[in-house]
Formats: sequence, structure tokens, C-alpha cells
Amino acid sequence: MITAISPIDGRYASKVGELTECFSEYALLKNRVKVEIAWLIALCAEPAIPECRTLTADEDQTLRQIVTDFTPIEAEKIKKIEVVTNHDVKAVEYYLKEKITGTTLENLSEFIHFACTSEDINNLSHALMLKDGLTALMPPQQQIIVELSKLAKEFQDVPMLARTHGQTASPTTIGKELAVFAQRLQKQSNKIVSIELLGKLNGAVGHFNAHLSAYPEVDWIALTKDVIETELGLTQNLFTTQIEPHDYMSELFDTLARWNTILLDFNRDIWTYISMGYFGQKTVKGEVGSSTMPHKVNPIDFENSEGNCGLANAIYNHLSTKLPISRLQRDLTDSTVLRNMGVGFGYSMIAYKSTLKGLGKLKLNQQNLAKDLDNAWEIMAEPIQTVMRKAGIEKPYEKLKELTRGQTIDQKTIKTFVEGLDLEPADKQRLLDMTPASYTGIADKIVDLLD
Repeated sequence: MITAISPIDGRYASKVGELTECFSEYALLKNRVKVEIAWLIALCAEPAIPECRTLTADEDQTLRQIVTDFTPIEAEKIKKIEVVTNHDVKAVEYYLKEKITGTTLENLSEFIHFACTSEDINNLSHALMLKDGLTALMPPQQQIIVELSKLAKEFQDVPMLARTHGQTASPTTIGKELAVFAQRLQKQSNKIVSIELLGKLNGAVGHFNAHLSAYPEVDWIALTKDVIETELGLTQNLFTTQIEPHDYMSELFDTLARWNTILLDFNRDIWTYISMGYFGQKTVKGEVGSSTMPHKVNPIDFENSEGNCGLANAIYNHLSTKLPISRLQRDLTDSTVLRNMGVGFGYSMIAYKSTLKGLGKLKLNQQNLAKDLDNAWEIMAEPIQTVMRKAGIEKPYEKLKELTRGQTIDQKTIKTFVEGLDLEPADKQRLLDMTPASYTGIADKIVDLLD
């Protein structure tokens, strides 16, 4: 693969191997064959279409075996036919006619692709590809959520100085910050699962014109629904033109992009925590962190994931905004774009595996966390002025502002200020006992609520 133009097929090919069965040209052709065979079997099972006779058990198995036995070698046979036809779906039809020539099925030859437009086959094939792609993509997504949840539980009590706008702020815990990302990602994963993958099998402009011209008595809606939903595991959409409008695809790609955006956000935060020394990284023997600085262990896994999330989202965003738009009953701009669905999935897969690798190398530096907290006594201004408000003390915010803003504040400064306040004894003692490390609210309890 050293000559591959795309890093998906070159440098990162080993990370996306499972997607070749979902989005390659071979995968597309196999799904087209699957749809054509499912349609032929359904026609044969319809009593109101006597010319397309009932199949024997052996004939049914023969047809299904064509799908089961379909290999890249068989796909190449279709590509050779396409050289002549210059039409990829017609090439599949001719391939299948060749497959049944000389068998008892030969007299059914003209019912292959019966009353279909190419998009009947393609839209269902693309939906099946997405179905397979999600089956491959969702496990690493879920693994990231599981790993984040584990780390959140492990570090739920470990205090950390928070930063809003890059400035020291009320403390949090490592666990709670990780739990936020785990929950955000899980919400998007739930949305992905809820999106119906739609399909149509209703002819050239979407209302069974050709079907009814031959067999007006057939319930074509019910027949095609059975193929789409029972046989292929998709959901029928009757409200189409020549093409299924792709709105569900847009919804899916938007949600996948949102999942990636949240992961990108996480990658940047972890990168920052590593740069601040909150996390270190386990070294791997033989690995080089920098070509010139031997001490460095760069956060390359999170950087790699961030970059690939961006590339995936560039593809997803174009798919999402382009696919729902087609001139009149259809144009072919969707055809070439749909061939790049696997590119978005590929870059996503690379990103997920990089994040997982990075998570596996993290090690917490509690000493640095504690040091930062102990150097940030100014953050105690928030609880002190809040208790002062409770006590009715005049202008508490302004007094703490004068005490802390731009000043060097330590434990002694805070203790002296609190001791001079006219507070209830219990309130005063609670403030005196409080430290930056203990001022974390219910962060640990929030982690317990993680799904």
C-alpha cells in the first residue's frame, strides 16, 4: 500500500480493515446482488404474478447461495461486464442472468430487476452499507465511552483546579470532567441507534408506474415493504421521487459528526491536561517522542485523533448538506458523493482507535494536581463571599475582589480574612476547614449518576 493516494488505504489501512466489507466497491456490488436476489425471491412468492413461478426449496437456496458465495473474484466479473455496458447496475443484472443460465431458474431471467430503476437497487444497497458500517463503527465508539466511564469512576474523588477562560476557577474532580464527556458521547450514540435507515423500491418516479402496468392487482406497497423491512432489515419510505431523499442520511451524518466533535473537544482537553502535567504518558520501549529532544513523550495519539475527527467531519458535513438536494426527480450528483461514505467512516475509525490508544497510555500525576490547587487559594473567594451574602455582610463580592484580584494569596491570607468576619461559628469554621482540594461540591456524586 506504499503507493496508495489516500492514507486510509495506505498508512492507516490496518486500522480500517473491518470497513472494507462495508464500503468497498466489492461491498457495494455484493449488496446490489443481495437486493436483486431478494426482489426476485419476493416476486416468485407473489401468487398474483404467476409468470414468476413459485421457487422450489433448492432453487431458493441456489439464489441465496449466490449472495453467500459472492467474493471479490465475483465482483471483478461484474466490473468486466460494466466495461461493456458502461452502467454499473445493469452490469449486476447481466451478471445474475449469467449465473442462472443453464439452471432451472433460467426461465425467470427477465424477472431479475423487474420494474426497477437503478436507484431502487442503489438506495437499498447504500442503506445496507451504512447498516454494516455502523455495526463496525459503534463498538469502538462504545469502547471509548466505557473507558472514559471507568476512568471517571477511578478518579471521581481526585480534585483538580478548574479553569474557565483559561483562568483558575472553582475546583472540580478529574472523574467529573471525564464523566461529562462520557455522557455527552453516550447521548449521541443513543441518537445514532434511533435513526431509521430508509429505503424505497417503487420505480422510476416513486409510485409503481411500471409495476401496475404489468400487474395492477398486486399490492405493491405490501410486497415491497416485506422486501425492505423483513428481508433487508430497513424501513420503507413511500414518499420519494426516483430517489430516496437521503434526509435520514443527512441526520445520521450530522449525528456522527457531532459525536466526532465531542471527541475532538475531549482530545483537546486531554492534550491540555498533559501539557499542564496533570497527566503523564506511559512510555513504550523503542518509541521516540521527539526527533531531537529525548525527554519528550508527545501526546500524538490525541493529536492524531483530533486531526482525523476533523477530516471525517469534513466528509460528513458535505454528505449531510449535499445529499438531500437533487434536481427535480433526481440528478446524479448523489451517486459519486455516496461512494465516499466509507471515507468518513474510515477517518472516524482511525480517530477512535487513536483515542483508545492514548487513553491506554495515560497516568495521573496527583502531585502536580495537588501543587496547583495549593497555589490557588484565591479561588476560595467564591465560597467566602457566598457565605458573607448569607450573613448579610455588605458588599461581599467587592471586598473579596479587592482582596484577591491581582494579589498573591495564600492559606494564611484567607484564614486571616475569614477570622475577621462576623459569621455564625459553624459557617466560619466550615470556611476555615475548607481548602482548594476539598472545595469540589458534589462532583463525586455526579459521577455516580453516570449511565
